[in-house]
Amino acid sequence: MAKVKTTFICSSCGTHSSKWEGKCHACGEWNTLVEEIISKETKQEEKQKLWKEEEHTKPKKLSEIIYGDTARILTHDGELNRVLGGGIVWGSLMLIGGHPGIGKSTLLLQLAVTLNKKILYVSGEESEEQIKMRAERIRYKNPNCFVLTETNVVKILQQAKNGQVDLVIIDSIQTLSSPYLDSTPGTISQIRECTGELQRFAKETNVPIFIIGHITKEGNIAGPKLLEHMVDVVLQFEGDRHHTYRILRTIKNRFGSTDEIGIYEMHAAGLREVSNPSELLLSQSEEELSGSAVSATIEGLRPMLIETQALVSPSVYGTPQRSATGFDLRRLSMLLAVLEKRCGLPFAQNDVFLNIAGGIKVVDPSIDLAIIAALISSLQDIPLNRKTCFAGEIGLSGEIRAVNRVEQRILEANRLGFEQIYIPSFNKKGIDQKNFDIEILSINKVEELLRKLFV
Repeated sequence: MAKVKTTFICSSCGTHSSKWEGKCHACGEWNTLVEEIISKETKQEEKQKLWKEEEHTKPKKLSEIIYGDTARILTHDGELNRVLGGGIVWGSLMLIGGHPGIGKSTLLLQLAVTLNKKILYVSGEESEEQIKMRAERIRYKNPNCFVLTETNVVKILQQAKNGQVDLVIIDSIQTLSSPYLDSTPGTISQIRECTGELQRFAKETNVPIFIIGHITKEGNIAGPKLLEHMVDVVLQFEGDRHHTYRILRTIKNRFGSTDEIGIYEMHAAGLREVSNPSELLLSQSEEELSGSAVSATIEGLRPMLIETQALVSPSVYGTPQRSATGFDLRRLSMLLAVLEKRCGLPFAQNDVFLNIAGGIKVVDPSIDLAIIAALISSLQDIPLNRKTCFAGEIGLSGEIRAVNRVEQRILEANRLGFEQIYIPSFNKKGIDQKNFDIEILSINKVEELLRKLFV
């Protein structure tokens, strides 16, 4: 007979506590302990379960284990294949998170209706009619796509096993519940138990499972942090609902690289792959305007040219404003401090606004040089040449630090018709100008950039 036990679980780190406390003793977060009713098996039941597991589980010698290339399912979505490391791995458990309305359900429904496999799409948030309406808008082609509106995880796995499906999609994990727990759906214990059931099913049947997860106000996936450790792949769907571009970024991948990103464009008929993002993320205007510079960045294995836009204007309030969209605000403050210290430019009396065109977020530090150029251009109201791009990281002493894979950046700029590219002097070593049609210019410090472009 199972005994009912009450415990308090931290929603941030998953630590258990016997009583409620205002501050979690493990992670130090305040007001994160949530009361949960859990069912604990008796010792006799635990012994019986342990003996049953020992009958089926036997250790193997390391030399006896045979491995080879990981078998994958190639989808019709090239961007998703890129992010997953070459396709969906059989028996893997994949978690995708993102803000509400960003397109998580659309992306996976689009996968379900186009992949030529037997797929079970489980929704605990929408009705069958709503899913059918969206599928018709996407123009579905897969006749073996089955829809199930159910929140009981045991019934879902029974349907998946009886139907002998090739892929399961869960929308979303926060709506599922296990009949073995008395807590409500969305609680920490329910999310952990349901994810564990899905993980066991995926490994035993070799059926890959996609899970959609809600996120918190801070941008983290809702539920215990253990959820991200249990799954094989964690994907983050980023973007602004007011822009058409979406980025699918890899946070964790046991079967591939975590540096890859996929870029999509949102349309009324669903998400469209963006195979050449550089041409879409650059301004189409031929007019030279101050405060605009182009950076040659690298996301994963893909070189991209992105336009950075800066606006520097006199401050009308006591404290100058600092605002950045698609870029780390603290790093912007550091770049402004470097310009004031090394170049003597008066940014302290001005409001500074920075925007990465296209509504995407860039984490590559090589964008620093383009941001510096855009800031100086806006401050002095001097436009830059539209056929010039930049690639370089800025250090605290004002030096231009080297960036990786500079030749790919140069080739991408050359392919898009740029005439000049500024790179760090250290990267210039070993590069033969004769191999490129674009003029390669090297610089050492931000003062040198100021003299070459604006003096």
